[in-house]
Amino acid sequence: MKLSIIIPTFNEEEYLPKLLESIKSQDFTDYEIIVADAQSNDNTREIAKEHGCIVVEGGLPGLGRNRGAKIAQGEILVFLDSDLELTENYLNDVIKEFESEDLGIAITQMTPLSESKRDIYIHDLANWFMIAVENIKPHGAGCYGIITKKELHDEVQGFDENLSFGEDTDYIERVAEISQFKVLRNAKIGVSTRRLEEEGLYTLLKQYGKSTVNDFRGKRTSAEDLGYEFGHDPIEALDSVEMEKIAEKSGNINLKDKINKFKDKNHKANELIEYTEENTGIIKKEALGFEGERKKIFYSVCGEGMGHAIRSSVILEHLTKKYDVYIFSSDRSYKFLSRKFDNVFEIGGFNTVYENNVVRTKKTFFKALKANPTNLKEGYTVLYKECRKIKPNIIISDFENYAGILSKLMNIPLISLDNIHMITQCEYDYPPNHRTDMLTAKAVTKSYILRPKRHIITTFFYPPLKHPKMTALYPPVLREEIMKLEPGEGNHVLVYQTAESSINLMEELKKLDYKFIVYGFNKDELDENLTYRAFNEDQIYEDMRTAKAIIVNGGFTMISEAIYLKKPIYSTPAHKNFEQILNGFYVEKLGFGEYHDNLDVKKIEKFLNNLETYQENLNKVKAWDNTEILKDLDLSIEKYSRLDY
Repeated sequence: MKLSIIIPTFNEEEYLPKLLESIKSQDFTDYEIIVADAQSNDNTREIAKEHGCIVVEGGLPGLGRNRGAKIAQGEILVFLDSDLELTENYLNDVIKEFESEDLGIAITQMTPLSESKRDIYIHDLANWFMIAVENIKPHGAGCYGIITKKELHDEVQGFDENLSFGEDTDYIERVAEISQFKVLRNAKIGVSTRRLEEEGLYTLLKQYGKSTVNDFRGKRTSAEDLGYEFGHDPIEALDSVEMEKIAEKSGNINLKDKINKFKDKNHKANELIEYTEENTGIIKKEALGFEGERKKIFYSVCGEGMGHAIRSSVILEHLTKKYDVYIFSSDRSYKFLSRKFDNVFEIGGFNTVYENNVVRTKKTFFKALKANPTNLKEGYTVLYKECRKIKPNIIISDFENYAGILSKLMNIPLISLDNIHMITQCEYDYPPNHRTDMLTAKAVTKSYILRPKRHIITTFFYPPLKHPKMTALYPPVLREEIMKLEPGEGNHVLVYQTAESSINLMEELKKLDYKFIVYGFNKDELDENLTYRAFNEDQIYEDMRTAKAIIVNGGFTMISEAIYLKKPIYSTPAHKNFEQILNGFYVEKLGFGEYHDNLDVKKIEKFLNNLETYQENLNKVKAWDNTEILKDLDLSIEKYSRLDY
């Protein structure tokens, strides 16, 4: 026999006939139907027998499914909830896709037995979520239909009868560990909306949202935690006589105790000894059994540009000396960091779309929307699976958004370390005509990193903090190579621009009586007073060290290093990039140079004629190093690390 269809029931006389009729209407006929009934006191058993079903004693759903599977003759088991209805050709579609892809465990997608647009949208969203996470976390429930091989069911010893809720997801996860899991794309099953109608959308979202988050964290949720009702009647409604009947016939004399026993025996109390380090205000935690162990850190880095990677490489050089650090990034940042460190993993990422030095917000949005399913499956899969395996004590993010999601999903403390959160955490001035850009940037920044334990922000300007207790400002993180440089003054101006945005400017610069060394065109060439250079890290250090001034966009790293080397700055931020606009604005506000919306040769000439003024202001800037920011980070790691695995 090909299929055994197993249905756990309790008082399902209203819904069971519809399911059985939908099974009988299928073209596929090589099946048996087994109903595992938990001592229903209505006509459920009679209905099952009238439809030719095999009836066995059930109990809670996990027990009932196991009872049915024990006598099943089919090669493939299909577990269905009693309030489902099969759509046309459901069984044929299931068998075809399940066998053609050599799957071991699968679920199907849902379609509501309702014409409500709200219900359709909710179930479509649930289907999308299941597909999005299928490679990350095999997940599902009886309402999706569960399909597996009988031999695999026997190998994992069936459903865990000790679980009062989530036994179906636990089962799927265990079978998926030894076989291939998939959300089937062709078959859809009709799902009753009775719980939605009886309990309301808010209650169900709260219940299943909590159980899903706990499941991703590796924590089981009990029926009591959710106020969940088996068979749509409270468990307590099963009187003692009924409970004894179920227990006696199932051979499980402790069933009632198991139903009411919701505490996790394996939960270990996190016994912490706290003490305050003198003069720091930082609480350090030491858990029993953890003393002397190296903490494990996930460090996730935004892949756009090179600024995040350059800063992170300095931080990581420090952290890897005392912690076990696992690094996650994308694009150029991944390539850069993987050459310098071990344990570097590639994940998906988002990049801003620029055209002629202008941020194209709509194109950026649609590009991200298009890439998100792939990024979520491929990138987040890596983060999630490594997290479950390694169990990090803390996550640090340099403006990488998947780390923020992982932090909340897995309940792992998060530290944000970047320059971008200046936008949300400080009260700053900005050009009034860029208010729309500011609001857009603030919304995006808030969505990237969700409520970290601490914000550590690097900056060259110091506006008031909105939340001083959880936020700190420190000077920019500097590479050792930059700090070793002795500033000198040559006879050239360093230009760092992209060819696309400034090709016309190059011809205009030939009219000025200055020598320009130009990066960004990826070529080595001499053109009158313009010396083009392909990127070379050692060479650009020397050219920056001896420059009279620099002409750059609004990138934080280049501006910070120019300030450290006391080089006047002509800044032309990318249009609509508020982070760059803010950097350029404060360059001018602090008297370190000028900020302009466009590259203009007349304005550049005026800037170059006023270098002495900017140089005086820059000479007042005290040199700094990375000591204080690294100290704060170390203390924050000790304070916030999770130690209760």
